[in-house]
Amino acid sequence: MKKPTAHERKHRCSRKRRYRSQGDALDAARLLGIERQRKAYLCPLCGQWHLTTA
Repeated sequence: MKKPTAHERKHRCSRKRRYRSQGDALDAARLLGIERQRKAYLCPLCGQWHLTTA
């Protein structure tokens, strides 16, 4: 599998919901009842937190 281009990474980031903190991201997952299926990570592109599949 080839590495995504900078444009593809930026596009993926822009489509995801952003959270100000790891706690905010995990709280959102908890409210949706998917906390065991998701992990929060700090995005190197936007500097905010996103959720990803665990």
